[in-house]
Amino acid sequence: MTDTDTPGTGAENAQEPPSISAFAPDSREGEKTSESWFDRLRHAVGFKPTGSLREEMEEALEGDGAATAFTAEERLMLRNILKLRDVRVDDVMVPRADILALDVDMTLGGVIGAFRESGHSRMPAYRESLDDPVGMVHIKDLMDLITGAAMANGDIDFSKVDLSLKLADTEIIRSVLFVPPSMPAATLLSTMQASHVQMAVVIDEYGGTDGLVSLEDVVEIVFGEIEDEHDEDEAPLITPEADGTFLADARADLEELEAALGMELGLGDGHDDVDTIGGLVFTLLGRIPQAGERIALPDGLAFEILESDQRRVKRLRVSRENAAAA
Repeated sequence: MTDTDTPGTGAENAQEPPSISAFAPDSREGEKTSESWFDRLRHAVGFKPTGSLREEMEEALEGDGAATAFTAEERLMLRNILKLRDVRVDDVMVPRADILALDVDMTLGGVIGAFRESGHSRMPAYRESLDDPVGMVHIKDLMDLITGAAMANGDIDFSKVDLSLKLADTEIIRSVLFVPPSMPAATLLSTMQASHVQMAVVIDEYGGTDGLVSLEDVVEIVFGEIEDEHDEDEAPLITPEADGTFLADARADLEELEAALGMELGLGDGHDDVDTIGGLVFTLLGRIPQAGERIALPDGLAFEILESDQRRVKRLRVSRENAAAA
């Protein structure tokens, strides 16, 4: 990744992304420029044209010839590229509840601690609440500020660094993009490349902060999870217990829960937009439950809330009522 973002001092310097209409995800221009490349691909898999270029490629990747022309990883990436235009920003964003951010009233000492705890190289900054984002801070700029102050007289003396200085009084806050949740991820990728800004705050229809997206989040749509030497292996979101129950992080996908249980939840109509266990609990109750509450599902499952706060469910236990009765 490049770090060529332009430093700013607040929201007034944040760069607004180009109009969505300026980027046409359904344009055929990209297909025209890649036609000769696709002809070679089509020839390699022995596929004869029958429909649109996109349909031809999708069918070619499912054909027997694709297995010999491409590795499994290459086929997966090509499929992901074809799906990219259907992915929206809200499909890949970090939800508001999981955003780790910096208050502009934090001291430099506090900012250093926040970066150490988060493990991120970039963090968004806000004034008073997440609904007033003013930009983002890159750890490289923070280190440059600290070492610059320590070497003011030539020698390195970190005692000269004023760690009580507030973030708002520095000039290390860079611009971010502000985008709607409905923006196509491909549009955001193009905007980030053009603006050299690698972080976007997702703003909902009421002007509040809905989520956060980095360039890495978008790139991972095609290449899968990208980890560096500082990324730690995450614990599984759903773990089986000896008594037959499951401990689950509320962020776990419903598909992951179904795989663990070996059954479909059979939620019926009205739950098509629910993706996570926490989202399902909120949809069923219409509110955030407190720790200790128990929710019974029609198919014999029960959710016991183990941890929650005012904004979301965090952890819960999943059990089969019929198994417990047996």
